Amino acid sequence: MQISAMSKKFAHMTQTKKISLGMAAAGAAVVAGSLVGAPAASATPAQSGSSVSNWINQSLEIMRAQGIPGSYHGIHRNLMRESSGNPNAINNWDSNAAKGIPSKGLLQVIDPTFRAYHVPGTSWNIYDPVANITAACNYAAHRYGSIDNVNSAY
Repeated sequence: MQISAMSKKFAHMTQTKKISLGMAAAGAAVVAGSLVGAPAASATPAQSGSSVSNWINQSLEIMRAQGIPGSYHGIHRNLMRESSGNPNAINNWDSNAAKGIPSKGLLQVIDPTFRAYHVPGTSWNIYDPVANITAACNYAAHRYGSIDNVNSAY
């Protein structure tokens, strides 16, 4: 994709207030857009590092109790790629969103996946950071063996 096309796509996403980019290609569009003077994205700021760390550690406690594999590093890496630490992130532009089921929360989970892999003892609110992380890690464990094995959008 040429820089001008990337800039236009980024500007369109910014104008329509798309919160979560969620993919490396979209990240490249952000970089290219800033190089050609596109406006900055208007998204809810990410939470502080200590909040993210607390959410991950709470999830890891629940995961250990439930036998769900995963590490702090694996969760953090995926969480930062998917939402930049914003628990209210929502992807309104990808194929899931086009089907009416946008990805939501820290690890960008769709509603059916969240319901199917919800972990007892956590909130049923998909935007709850601990519930979102724990359900996503449960899904990743069933699909990939562990969140640690996920290195791109899943």
